[in-house]
Amino acid sequence: MPKTQATIRQGVVMALAAAALTTAGGAAYAGRSCEQKPVSVQTIKKGMELAAQTAKALDAPGAKVVVLGRAGQDLSKYNLRYSHLGWAYKTPEGNWRVDHKLNECGTAEAHIYKQGLGEFFLDDLWRYEAVWAVPTPEVQERMLPILQDRRKVLALHQPRYSMVSYPWATKYQQSNQWALESLAMAMEPSVTTREQAQAWLKFKGYEPSAMKIGAMTRLGGRMTAANIAFDDHPNEKRFADRIETVTVDSVMSFLQRAQLTGAPQTLKVN
Repeated sequence: MPKTQATIRQGVVMALAAAALTTAGGAAYAGRSCEQKPVSVQTIKKGMELAAQTAKALDAPGAKVVVLGRAGQDLSKYNLRYSHLGWAYKTPEGNWRVDHKLNECGTAEAHIYKQGLGEFFLDDLWRYEAVWAVPTPEVQERMLPILQDRRKVLALHQPRYSMVSYPWATKYQQSNQWALESLAMAMEPSVTTREQAQAWLKFKGYEPSAMKIGAMTRLGGRMTAANIAFDDHPNEKRFADRIETVTVDSVMSFLQRAQLTGAPQTLKVN
C-alpha cells in the first residue's frame, strides 16, 4: 500500500475512535467552540484530508519538530486568523504526533494531550486550514527531547485554565501559553518555573495580542463560562478594556522575528 494511502487509512481509524470518545462525553476543547454535537462523516472526511495533506507537507522539509496551529474559531473580530497551536514532532516510526493543551469543556481545568494529526484536525473547525512554522535545527534539537518525555512536557503545565489568561501571570494558563512557555524552557536550561519562562520571553521580545473586550462582555463571559477569567489581568488594562493573551498569530510572528523559525506556511482544504 502506498505510504500516503496508509497514512490516510490509519488516520481515519484514529479519527473514528476519537469521534466515539467525543460523543461519549468528557470532551476536551481548545481554540474552538464548546458546542457538543455528533461528528458528521463530512467533518471526519475534511479533517482527515487536512491531516493527510499536512503530513505530506511537513515531511517535505525533513523537519523533526514544527509548531502547528489550526483555526477552530472565528476570531476575525479581534484581527486573529488562528485559535490554537501545539508542538508536532515526527516519531522514529515516521508518524507525526502533536503535544497540545486542551480544556475540559465547561470546566476551569485543562490537560496536555498527545494526539495524531487526524485527531488534531478532527474537530468541527471554523476553517479547515493548517498553519505551521519549521524551527531552526537548534530549536528542533532542544524541543524534541521535551516532547518525547512526559515529565518534561508537564514541567510548566498549570491545570487551572482561562481562555484569555494573562501572558505575564501564573494563576491560569491557556493552551498557546503552555506551548510558548515550554519553548522558553527548551531554549534556556536554567528555566524551571513559569515566572522564569515568562522573563525569558520578555527578554526575547515576545508581544502578546491585545483584544478590546468591554466590561459587559467580560461580565457575561465570567458568569456563564468556567473557562473564562479576567482576574489575573492588571486592573489598569482590564478597566481600559484591553485584554492581552497569547495567540497563535502573536506566537508565529514572534518566532519568525526572533529567528527561531522560518516563515509560517499554510494549507487549506475547501
